[in-house]
Amino acid sequence: MTEKFNSLSIDNTFNSQKSKSISLRSSTAAERIRQLEKLQDWIKSHLEDIRKGIFADFKKPYPEIDASEIFVVTSEIKHAIKNIESWMKPTKVSTPLPMLGSNSHIQYEPKGTTLIIAPWNYPFNLAIGPLVSALAAGCTAIIKPSEMTPHTSALIKRMIEEVFEPELVAVFEGEVEVAQHLLSKPFDHIFFTGSPAVGKIVMKAAAENLTSVTLELGGKSPAIIDSHVDIQDAASKIVWGKYVNCGQTCIAPDYLLVQENIKNELIEAIQVKIKEMYDPKNKGISQSKDYARIVNDRHLKRMKNLLQDATLKGAKAVIGGEILEAENYFEPTVLTEVSDKMDVMEEEIFGPILPIMTYTNTTEAIQYINNKPKPLALYIFSNSEEVANTILIQTSSGGAVVNDCVVHFLQNELPFGGVNNSGIGKAHGHFGFLAFSNEKAVLEQRVGFIPSKSLYPPYNFIGKKISQALLKWF
Repeated sequence: MTEKFNSLSIDNTFNSQKSKSISLRSSTAAERIRQLEKLQDWIKSHLEDIRKGIFADFKKPYPEIDASEIFVVTSEIKHAIKNIESWMKPTKVSTPLPMLGSNSHIQYEPKGTTLIIAPWNYPFNLAIGPLVSALAAGCTAIIKPSEMTPHTSALIKRMIEEVFEPELVAVFEGEVEVAQHLLSKPFDHIFFTGSPAVGKIVMKAAAENLTSVTLELGGKSPAIIDSHVDIQDAASKIVWGKYVNCGQTCIAPDYLLVQENIKNELIEAIQVKIKEMYDPKNKGISQSKDYARIVNDRHLKRMKNLLQDATLKGAKAVIGGEILEAENYFEPTVLTEVSDKMDVMEEEIFGPILPIMTYTNTTEAIQYINNKPKPLALYIFSNSEEVANTILIQTSSGGAVVNDCVVHFLQNELPFGGVNNSGIGKAHGHFGFLAFSNEKAVLEQRVGFIPSKSLYPPYNFIGKKISQALLKWF
C-alpha cells in the first residue's frame, strides 16, 4: 500500500466517521449495547485465533493471553453492557438559593470522532479496551495498532472489518507516518497508550486542534517492602507482577525499595518463587512454556544494554542474567548494589530486570519516591496499616495497591491512569465512558420572574443591596 493511497483512505474514513458521529449523538443505550454484543460474540467465537495471533508475536503463554488480553476485554464489555443505561442518564444537581426557580443537570453526550493509538505489550487488550469505552459513550473510533505486533494487528483489523462498518470503527496499520497522518486530523478525542516521550508528541499534535486526550503512559513504578510483611506472600506476588509477559507491563514493579533488614531473606524468597513458577521441573526457564519472550531484537538489545550498563557501574546480578538472542529470551533477573547513576534506575525498564534498593525507615523511602516523577502505580507491602496509610498520603501516583501488584487493572470500578509524567485522564468502566463523553451542563430556567432579574441594569438602590447581599450571605 502506498503512502498516498493510505493517506487518502484515512482522510475518507475520517470524514465518514465525522458524519456518522453526528447521528450517534441520539443513539440509545440499546443501540450501543448491540454494538458491544457483536464485538463480544466475535471474540468468543475466535478465541483460538486471538491466542495464535498474540503468541506468534512474542510467544506469550495461552493462560496469560486468556487472563491479561481476552478476559480483561470481555469483562470490560460485560461491565459496560450492564451499566450503559445508567451511565447515559442525566445527573441532576442541586439548585443554590440565588438560582431559585431553575433546574440543572449534567447531560452526557459523545465527544464524537476518536482515535485510539495502541501499544505492543498488550496489543489486543490495550487496543480493544478503549474501544469498548468509546462505543459505550456513543463515539466512532479509528484504531492504530502497533506495528511491532503484526500478527495481532492483522487480527484486530480483520475483527473490526467483520464486526463494524468503517464509518463506525476502522483500523489503520502501519508505522510512524501512519500515526503522524492520523494525528494531523481534528479528532474530538485521542486515547494513547505508550511512553511519556511519545505521549508528549501526541499531546503536542492534539494541541494543534485543541483535541482532548487520555494519555496512558508509564514510568518507574516502585514497590515498597516494609519489614512488617509476609515475605513469602510478597515474593510470590512480586515475581508474578514483575515477570508476567516477560516484564513488558507498564504497571509492573519497576524496582523494589526494601527495608534493609529483610533484603537477603526477600531475595532468597524471590529466587524460590521464580523457580516454582517458571522452572518447576528443573529443565531451565528457557524451556518453560509459561514464560513469554521480549517482543523483538531491538528491545532485547535495549535490555542487554541496561544490564551491561548496570554491571559495569557496580550492580550485581544475584538472580538470572542469561540471554538467548536467537529466541529473544531474557531470563528473570534481579540486581542489587544499584544506584541512580545507572540507566536501569533512570529509564522505565519494561522488561524482566528487577533492581533492589534498600532503605532504613519509611520516611527515607517516601523521600526517594517523591524526588522522582510521579509513577503510574505504587505498591506497598506491609502488614502495618499505619505504614501503608502514611505512604499513601505522602506520595502521589496514578494508582496504588497494598499487599499486591498489577491487579488493580482488573478492577472495573476503579479509575485507571497516571498523573503528570505517568499520564493524563482515567480509563476503565464508568471512567472510560466519561473519558469519551462531554459532560454538558444544562440549566433550565423558568419563564417570568426570577431572582437574577433583580440584578439587571439600571443598578438602582434595590439592585445594589441585592448584589451586596450576594457577597455577604452567599
